[in-house]
Amino acid sequence: MVPMTLKVPVPSEYVFPAGALCLGVSPQIDFERRGEADNQARDKDTGERVWVVRVMDLDPEAGKFGRSTEVKVKVVAGQQPVPPPSTVPGYPPAVEFEGLTLTPYVDSQRCKPGRSSGDCRSRMAYSLRATAIRPASAIPGVVAA
Repeated sequence: MVPMTLKVPVPSEYVFPAGALCLGVSPQIDFERRGEADNQARDKDTGERVWVVRVMDLDPEAGKFGRSTEVKVKVVAGQQPVPPPSTVPGYPPAVEFEGLTLTPYVDSQRCKPGRSSGDCRSRMAYSLRATAIRPASAIPGVVAA
Protein backbone atom coordinates (compact mmCIF):
# COMPACT_ATOMS: atom_id res chain seq x y z
CA MET A 1 0.00 0.00 0.00
CA VAL A 2 1.27 3.48 -0.89
CA PRO A 3 1.13 5.92 2.06
CA MET A 4 -0.75 9.21 1.69
CA THR A 5 2.44 11.21 2.26
CA LEU A 6 4.78 9.59 -0.19
CA LYS A 7 8.41 10.68 0.33
CA VAL A 8 10.53 9.86 -2.70
CA PRO A 9 14.29 9.83 -2.04
CA VAL A 10 16.12 11.83 -4.72
CA PRO A 11 19.75 12.83 -5.16
CA SER A 12 20.44 16.54 -4.79
CA GLU A 13 21.94 16.59 -8.30
CA TYR A 14 18.60 15.38 -9.72
CA VAL A 15 16.59 18.26 -8.22
CA PHE A 16 19.30 20.88 -8.80
CA PRO A 17 21.23 19.65 -11.88
CA ALA A 18 22.86 23.05 -12.44
CA GLY A 19 23.54 23.57 -8.73
CA ALA A 20 22.03 25.72 -5.99
CA LEU A 21 23.24 28.74 -4.02
CA CYS A 22 22.24 29.11 -0.36
CA LEU A 23 20.37 32.37 0.28
CA GLY A 24 19.61 31.82 3.95
CA VAL A 25 18.43 29.55 6.75
CA SER A 26 15.57 30.32 9.14
CA PRO A 27 13.29 28.40 11.52
CA GLN A 28 9.98 27.09 10.12
CA ILE A 29 7.18 28.73 12.10
CA ASP A 30 4.34 26.53 13.38
CA PHE A 31 1.35 28.86 13.06
CA GLU A 32 -0.69 26.72 15.45
CA ARG A 33 1.85 27.65 18.16
CA ARG A 34 1.74 31.42 17.54
CA GLY A 35 2.20 33.41 20.70
CA GLU A 36 4.28 30.72 22.38
CA ALA A 37 7.90 31.53 23.25
CA ASP A 38 9.08 28.62 21.06
CA ASN A 39 6.84 28.49 17.99
CA GLN A 40 9.23 26.58 15.72
CA ALA A 41 7.73 23.68 13.76
CA ARG A 42 8.74 20.14 14.67
CA ASP A 43 8.92 17.12 12.41
CA LYS A 44 5.91 14.85 13.00
CA ASP A 45 8.02 11.66 12.80
CA THR A 46 11.17 12.61 14.76
CA GLY A 47 10.13 15.63 16.85
CA GLU A 48 13.23 17.49 15.62
CA ARG A 49 13.13 21.14 14.60
CA VAL A 50 12.33 22.13 11.02
CA TRP A 51 14.47 24.76 9.28
CA VAL A 52 13.82 26.45 5.92
CA VAL A 53 16.83 26.70 3.63
CA ARG A 54 16.24 29.15 0.77
CA VAL A 55 18.29 28.41 -2.33
CA MET A 56 18.59 29.85 -5.81
CA ASP A 57 18.19 27.14 -8.45
CA LEU A 58 20.91 27.77 -11.05
CA ASP A 59 19.07 25.85 -13.77
CA PRO A 60 18.43 28.32 -16.66
CA GLU A 61 15.00 26.71 -17.18
CA ALA A 62 13.96 27.35 -13.54
CA GLY A 63 12.84 30.96 -14.09
CA LYS A 64 10.78 30.28 -17.21
CA PHE A 65 7.00 30.48 -17.33
CA GLY A 66 6.74 32.80 -14.33
CA ARG A 67 8.35 30.36 -11.91
CA SER A 68 10.71 31.71 -9.30
CA THR A 69 14.32 30.59 -9.18
CA GLU A 70 14.09 30.58 -5.37
CA VAL A 71 13.30 27.21 -3.83
CA LYS A 72 12.68 26.37 -0.18
CA VAL A 73 13.95 23.10 1.21
CA LYS A 74 12.90 22.09 4.72
CA VAL A 75 15.74 20.58 6.72
CA VAL A 76 14.91 18.48 9.78
CA ALA A 77 17.72 18.82 12.32
CA GLY A 78 18.27 19.35 16.02
CA GLN A 79 20.47 22.39 15.39
CA GLN A 80 20.22 25.15 12.80
CA PRO A 81 22.07 24.13 9.62
CA VAL A 82 25.06 26.35 8.91
CA PRO A 83 25.81 27.08 5.26
CA PRO A 84 29.40 26.46 4.18
CA PRO A 85 31.62 29.45 3.43
CA SER A 86 31.41 30.82 -0.09
CA THR A 87 34.20 29.80 -2.44
CA VAL A 88 33.54 32.80 -4.72
CA PRO A 89 33.79 36.21 -3.02
CA GLY A 90 30.56 38.21 -3.30
CA TYR A 91 28.40 35.18 -4.11
CA PRO A 92 26.33 32.91 -1.85
CA PRO A 93 27.79 29.47 -1.11
CA ALA A 94 26.98 26.55 -3.39
CA VAL A 95 25.23 23.75 -1.49
CA GLU A 96 23.88 20.24 -1.87
CA PHE A 97 21.42 18.39 0.32
CA GLU A 98 21.78 15.11 2.19
CA GLY A 99 18.80 12.81 2.68
CA LEU A 100 16.71 14.78 0.17
CA THR A 101 13.11 13.63 -0.37
CA LEU A 102 10.40 14.90 -2.69
CA THR A 103 6.72 14.79 -1.65
CA PRO A 104 4.17 15.41 -4.43
CA TYR A 105 0.85 17.11 -3.66
CA VAL A 106 -1.99 18.92 -5.42
CA ASP A 107 -1.79 22.71 -4.99
CA SER A 108 -5.40 23.86 -5.06
CA GLN A 109 -4.81 27.45 -3.86
CA ARG A 110 -5.85 28.76 -7.28
CA CYS A 111 -9.28 27.12 -6.96
CA LYS A 112 -11.91 29.68 -6.08
CA PRO A 113 -15.36 28.92 -4.69
CA GLY A 114 -18.01 28.97 -7.40
CA ARG A 115 -15.67 27.91 -10.22
CA SER A 116 -16.43 24.75 -12.11
CA SER A 117 -14.05 21.86 -11.52
CA GLY A 118 -12.73 22.25 -15.09
CA ASP A 119 -11.76 25.87 -14.32
CA CYS A 120 -10.06 25.19 -11.00
CA ARG A 121 -6.45 25.77 -12.13
CA SER A 122 -5.05 23.46 -9.47
CA ARG A 123 -1.62 22.06 -10.27
CA MET A 124 0.73 19.29 -9.25
CA ALA A 125 3.45 20.56 -6.92
CA TYR A 126 6.02 19.07 -4.59
CA SER A 127 7.78 19.87 -1.34
CA LEU A 128 11.41 19.14 -0.57
CA ARG A 129 12.86 17.90 2.74
CA ALA A 130 16.40 17.01 3.67
CA THR A 131 18.44 15.97 6.68
CA ALA A 132 21.42 18.31 6.14
CA ILE A 133 23.17 20.76 3.83
CA ARG A 134 26.77 20.42 2.70
CA PRO A 135 29.16 22.27 0.38
CA ALA A 136 28.53 21.47 -3.27
CA SER A 137 31.04 19.08 -4.74
CA ALA A 138 31.03 21.09 -7.98
CA ILE A 139 28.75 23.37 -9.94
CA PRO A 140 28.31 22.10 -13.52
CA GLY A 141 29.90 24.43 -16.05
CA VAL A 142 31.99 26.29 -13.47
CA VAL A 143 35.71 25.66 -13.49
CA ALA A 144 37.46 25.99 -10.12
CA ALA A 145 40.25 28.53 -10.05
